[in-house]
Amino acid sequence: MHPALSVIFFTTLAGAAQGLVLAMFAAEWASHRHWLGTLPDAAFYIGGGLVAAALAAGGLAASFLHLGRPERAWRAAAQWRTSWLSREVIVLPGFIVLALAYAGAHALARDESFAVGALAALAAIALFLCTGMIYACIRFLREWATALTPLNFTLLGCANGFTLAAALAGWLAPPQARFFAIGAVAFTVAGLIGRAAAWRRNARLAPKSTLQTALGIKHPRIEQRSQGFMGGSFNTKEFFHGRSEAALRGLRWLALGGGFALPLVLLAAALAMAAPAWALPAFALQYLGLLAERWLFFAEARHPQNLYYQRMA
Repeated sequence: MHPALSVIFFTTLAGAAQGLVLAMFAAEWASHRHWLGTLPDAAFYIGGGLVAAALAAGGLAASFLHLGRPERAWRAAAQWRTSWLSREVIVLPGFIVLALAYAGAHALARDESFAVGALAALAAIALFLCTGMIYACIRFLREWATALTPLNFTLLGCANGFTLAAALAGWLAPPQARFFAIGAVAFTVAGLIGRAAAWRRNARLAPKSTLQTALGIKHPRIEQRSQGFMGGSFNTKEFFHGRSEAALRGLRWLALGGGFALPLVLLAAALAMAAPAWALPAFALQYLGLLAERWLFFAEARHPQNLYYQRMA
């Protein structure tokens, strides 16, 4: 498939926002259970809620660049009974509102802040599910049609969100920065395992279609010498990424290094030296690595129509 940068930025920005809200609520829940000690200062929740809302809104704005007729975007919510995309369109604005409400509840020192945080966390989880299922429900794209797709969206978003929470805590709530850094390490390791499992699964997939079934010709020996026309088309532009195998391998190493290995090193340094400032470059590197990972997620999906345009592929 041809990766759309607008969708890549939407899923990664919104994923970081969702992970940040889950990290914030995890700290409040742990504090209520007397596992964390003191609750982070209200400034942390105010700043975190505003940052989460800004990231999600930025992702929403990026997604509009993918639309041919943005003024008709509201119609996407009409099919909520059957479409995961429609459900995502409904849940995303609700998540942004709840993130802002979570920040507001702490700013006003309201007793309802825990309940508002719980609703925001549920919205974050629902949004992860909706976004992942948009791709997992497409059965003929077998690289996506697996429970690993929504799982990895969730794990990677939480990894980046907890890393961002650790960076914010280093500035606004230093005593709790260790809690978020440990969570970031745990989710980054879990995300690496989940992504590696998806790569391993996809590498073992055997095509169900052949050139014969794509063309409807049963001859045992068919070889395509030309794509059949001089110029490109929607099919050859939207369903091919146009990159070599060497480029894909390079991006995979970039995803592994930037998305997982280097952030883990920096987070480990932050924990070992009690220096939460290391979490900020860890977040920046991880986000860049996850951009590469998300590009690969889209590019590695092999559309069956590519058999017909084999010469282009």
